[in-house]
Amino acid sequence: MPSEVSGRPSVFDRFATHASEFVSRAWFFVMCVLLVVIWAPSYFLLDSADTWQLIINTMTTIVTFLLVALLQNTQKRSDDALQQKLNAIADGLSDIMGHLAKDNPDLRHDRQELRDAVGLEDRESTR
Repeated sequence: MPSEVSGRPSVFDRFATHASEFVSRAWFFVMCVLLVVIWAPSYFLLDSADTWQLIINTMTTIVTFLLVALLQNTQKRSDDALQQKLNAIADGLSDIMGHLAKDNPDLRHDRQELRDAVGLEDRESTR
């Protein structure tokens, strides 16, 4: 079974994890709403409506662009961890099916189908 679990995540991975935790809180959403509430009346302080719209469009575009990159990183690592867990479960199930195949020969075929579907490689026995 392939295993690519590293001991410690990189600096970027740790930063992305902290950023994901930060932006997933309710108070971060409240801050975003507050920003829009503060921005809306600034229309009367600016000379043109174009400048007023440009301010909010620029802020939201930059924040969205950066958050998508950070959240994509955390999602990929989460997906990889889940896949490793599923592979471990399939490998364990395959081992159980191998032991039970002695009593039920039909399980040999089912076990091989499972291993092929999941992509598990046959291991050489050390016994």
